[in-house]
Amino acid sequence: MGISIWQLLILLAVVILIFGTKKLKNVGGDLGSAIKSFKTAVKDSGEEGQEKMEQADDKAASGSTTKKEENV
Repeated sequence: MGISIWQLLILLAVVILIFGTKKLKNVGGDLGSAIKSFKTAVKDSGEEGQEKMEQADDKAASGSTTKKEENV
């Protein structure tokens, strides 16, 4: 027992009557740009995390080589 297409259409009509099409267009545009900004931030964050992990691996590798060389 879900929402029928008629119920969705009535709901859409009420929302349009209350807010108007211009306001809904603005809200849709703002929501779209917010989602785009969020995706970009997540992508940049993931790349930074990957770079930090690679740098930590490089430091760990060079640090272990230095210790081995000191022991020899």
